[in-house]
Amino acid sequence: MFTGIVEEIGTIEALEPARDAGGAVTDARVRVRGPLVVQDARPGDSIAVSGVCLTVTELPGDGTFVADVMPETLRRTALGDLVVGSPVNLERALAVGGRYGGHVVQGHVDGVGLIRRRTPGPRWDDVEVEVPAELARYVAEKGSIAVSGVSLTVTHVSDDAFGVSLIPTTLAATTLGTLQAGSRVNLEVDALAKYTERLLTAAGVLR
Repeated sequence: MFTGIVEEIGTIEALEPARDAGGAVTDARVRVRGPLVVQDARPGDSIAVSGVCLTVTELPGDGTFVADVMPETLRRTALGDLVVGSPVNLERALAVGGRYGGHVVQGHVDGVGLIRRRTPGPRWDDVEVEVPAELARYVAEKGSIAVSGVSLTVTHVSDDAFGVSLIPTTLAATTLGTLQAGSRVNLEVDALAKYTERLLTAAGVLR
């Protein structure tokens, strides 16, 4: 479990896709540079990479870690857009007793959004993100959402988009500071909203 408070911006050092007989990419191995998050990491630990929970498989000892990226992850997230040199947001799993600065983030991406527009402010940026239709009902004004692993507060919603405001710290300490209109971003909606809907549907309250 994570909180959406990014610890450092890492870099994709290597990306090794595996292909089927037809040449289509099936899965991949990725090596990520993140000197801070690997300080106490062990094989089997979870690290969120731009909002995607990945399992550490190797620790070369040079400030990087290796993880496998499964077909489901490539289909449902924007990790497939990455190339060597791409910056990524990194966060270690929350330790017991750790500070909860963001919100409950599982690292299970629900869909991919598209940055529709970006409006610079005096010290912040207002960003509008297009949201997939199947996720729109989970997004609420003043609610929480994780965008590429960053815990953000929703400032406004419409039928197919939502807005967020990026404070100076977010602009400086995450990849959201440089993403422009047209960029794809990983979205994870509030888990409480999904579980509430599921329970109400099972009880026959929602149909």
